[in-house]
Amino acid sequence: MSGYRLHDTVALLAALVVPFLVALVLVPFRADLSATNAALVLVVAVVAVAAIGTRVAGATAALSAAVWFDFFLTEPYQRFAIAGRDDVETAVLLLLVGLIVSQLAVRARRLRTTVVMDAAHLSSLEGTARLAEDGGSPEAVVEYVRRELVGLLGLRGCRFEYGTLMGNLPRLEHDGGLWLHRPGRVTEYADWPAGETELRVIGGGHYYGRFLLDPLPGPLPLEQDRLVAVALAAQAGSALDTAGLSHQA
Repeated sequence: MSGYRLHDTVALLAALVVPFLVALVLVPFRADLSATNAALVLVVAVVAVAAIGTRVAGATAALSAAVWFDFFLTEPYQRFAIAGRDDVETAVLLLLVGLIVSQLAVRARRLRTTVVMDAAHLSSLEGTARLAEDGGSPEAVVEYVRRELVGLLGLRGCRFEYGTLMGNLPRLEHDGGLWLHRPGRVTEYADWPAGETELRVIGGGHYYGRFLLDPLPGPLPLEQDRLVAVALAAQAGSALDTAGLSHQA
């Protein structure tokens, strides 16, 4: 998650700096370049920042572009003032168009990311199903799921424990929530708790074991990732049940 925070910081810094640099590059050409064309160039810079950043970065880039358009590219130059009415309208339009286009760019990027994630999730689920259908041993299915869980949830490690319920560990539930059940008290987590977390494996109504997740400290993965993890564990349970292995009631 620290990588995401660094990415957001870099994107915000780019939102402040990139429009400034683009406006500065246009200064030698401002006598021959219409205000409209200059504004269009700055819109391109805003979209470039928004395409790699967040909504906040996109909005900041749009505001930065409007400010430096005023300062460098409209008369009186090098002052935060605009003499011509047409330039005022262009500056306002630059801000509005920059805000709208930047938000569309961010939405398109997030949609593309979602599509890629969905494809990866589907691939994990299909891989487990295919292994079971091809006659893979239940142990092979469990091992496949174990490896998938490490990558999917960003774990430090993961192991499978057959048929025991030792200790009272936080549990990743079927709804994707992470809970710790104690007598008279139930705790819900937004971050990974210290130590191991269990993901139970049930097939045909029978308990076969659990995956013991060893996470890195930090916030929980996205809910969608947690739900896929639960589905993978269910597939492992189905494979164990089909094989007729012993289970706990």
